[in-house]
Amino acid sequence: MDAISTALEIGYRHLDTAQSYDTEATVGEAVRRSGLGRDAVFITTKVADTNLAPADFMASVRKSLDTIGVDQVDLLLIHWPVPQEVVPLESYMEALGQAREAGYARLIGVSNFTIALLERAQALLDAQALATNQVEIHPWLQVPKLRDFARGSGLQLTAYQPLVKGQVATDPVLMRIAEELGTGPAAVALAFLMAEGHIVIPASASRTNLQNNWDATTIILTPEHMDQIRRLDRGYRHINPAKSPRWDD
Repeated sequence: MDAISTALEIGYRHLDTAQSYDTEATVGEAVRRSGLGRDAVFITTKVADTNLAPADFMASVRKSLDTIGVDQVDLLLIHWPVPQEVVPLESYMEALGQAREAGYARLIGVSNFTIALLERAQALLDAQALATNQVEIHPWLQVPKLRDFARGSGLQLTAYQPLVKGQVATDPVLMRIAEELGTGPAAVALAFLMAEGHIVIPASASRTNLQNNWDATTIILTPEHMDQIRRLDRGYRHINPAKSPRWDD
């Protein structure tokens, strides 16, 4: 609760939660305590892969709304595609569209989808229905194939784990650029991802780190800086559970 409240004080306005994080109630309470109007904070939540069956989907979304304490979230995502299509993708993508039509979500999207899955999902819904695909992206994992596909289809990518739990702060290239600009390496990494056109959702419980991450919005990287950071991509994936699809990179 304290970290979310601190983030809102600093200026953050996008709160990312999920059914599987067990933070929906905390997010809702923090927004209410902040004194900010509901329309001032963008709330994202995600339907767990265990709730994608037709009998479970909509009930789980309504429970999420009740838990957060809102009538509508700004963005509703499919958290993970179901392995081996135990639940057909067509089923839960149709349900996702229905959740938007019912007014439970202003925008809809997906998370951890590959290009092949995105193509199928986009074919099932109207062309611009999906607002984003939330995936792991950071300087060491720049997902060039997925990035290029998203750019070509007008799909926004949202980068989770953009700092790899703070690991990128030890990267010598990022440290050197940060020293040159008078900032921190984490802020440089976030500035790079935003310059690449991605939404970033860093997480921290520290006021100092929250402020340093926020400062990334003011950093302007040179073309030389961008090229140096692009060369850091080495396909290092931090989040890769057994249920993961076959990644494009």
